[in-house]
Amino acid sequence: MPILFLLFVLVPVIEIALFIQVGGFLGLVPTLIIVIGTAALGTWLLRQQGLSTLARARSRLDSGELPATQLIEGAILLVGGALLLTPGFMTDAVGFACLVPPSRRWLAAQLASRFQVVAMHGAASGESQTGGFPGRGQSGPVPRPRAPGVKAEGEVIEGEWQQVDKEP
Repeated sequence: MPILFLLFVLVPVIEIALFIQVGGFLGLVPTLIIVIGTAALGTWLLRQQGLSTLARARSRLDSGELPATQLIEGAILLVGGALLLTPGFMTDAVGFACLVPPSRRWLAAQLASRFQVVAMHGAASGESQTGGFPGRGQSGPVPRPRAPGVKAEGEVIEGEWQQVDKEP
């Protein structure tokens, strides 16, 4: 909790200091134009990159794969877009880093290395599949869920289950 408090205190203080420095160097009007221009450019870039990420996620889904990396990139895009709409130079720099594909993919890989995404399917038979990230198990096709009203073959028993690992 102290880290979050520090962020909420330090970020505005740093942004105010940067506004004073840049405003003193460039003047008020150019500083305001830069702030408004980065918000507009960031909105346009967010739309372009968001649509590109959505298309890649849809393509992965259509091929039966889990779009885990694209979901993480989408979350990074949302954070980057919010930072670009927040007035300030430091938040703009971090926001643009979130929107530029090479740095966004690097950040997504860093986040992905800390998490494991698991797609559950075939709950009645206890099947599961891990996928989406290199080194995290199999990442083959994940069957699509059936439409409502479509019956599965054979008898389906509904219930909950959990896998229990035995100690060696």
